Amino acid sequence: MNALLILLILLIVLMLIVAKKDGLRNLIGLTFNFIAIFVLITLISWGFNAIAVLIVLSVIILAIAIFMSADESEVTLIAFKTSIIVVLSLLILALIIQHFGQFQGFATEDVDELENLSLNVGLNFSNVAIVVMVISMLGAVAESAMALAASLSEVVEQDENMSLDQFKNQREIISQQILGTAVNTLFFGVLGATVGLILWFVRLNYRLADIFNSKLLMAEVAAMLLGMLGILFAIWLSGYFVQKSFEQKILTNNSVSKNKKT
Repeated sequence: MNALLILLILLIVLMLIVAKKDGLRNLIGLTFNFIAIFVLITLISWGFNAIAVLIVLSVIILAIAIFMSADESEVTLIAFKTSIIVVLSLLILALIIQHFGQFQGFATEDVDELENLSLNVGLNFSNVAIVVMVISMLGAVAESAMALAASLSEVVEQDENMSLDQFKNQREIISQQILGTAVNTLFFGVLGATVGLILWFVRLNYRLADIFNSKLLMAEVAAMLLGMLGILFAIWLSGYFVQKSFEQKILTNNSVSKNKKT
């Protein structure tokens, strides 16, 4: 039996055992997102504008990932709104990074695999590089926004008499915790994916300049840094929206209390 199939079966079984109905819902969402990625690749290969397809499918992927992961409507709405703003903002940054970095195409390390293949595939690989960078950060952005919104909302529910200063203090603490774990997860994920390439560079005595000019490595680094910026922005923006909602709740409660006294 294929090793990937075994891992997939283990994942499904453990998700159903640990999370039960929520696990099943997340598996369905994961399946829908896999289909969305397949549609994204297919439409780009058919010649549709890669950036336009990316924007539409990114919104769909974020909606599936967020709304199928929790039942709390206020939390999911904040996380979704945050994720959309962050992704669209970083898409502009990705366009700028790609313009100056030119990470598209194939590197010299790909020569052996491409030797007998035609490269006339009729695609704009610059746009493909942008698609890869943005798709790579979707999960990190959605997870960070969702984690902060859910954590802060839970804190507010547990302490109905919390002051605004206490809320801000909790927001800062939770933001630091989520930021640290999310950034480390992203960093070690990229490190694990590129450790073979790094060993290749070391064993072949690449110069430092050659390493920094490697398309394969720098494309991964650019995607990682973009993802880290996305996490940071998502945590700040999600916390901002939750704080505004909390301040509105305080104003409403004060208004109700005044009406009762009068």
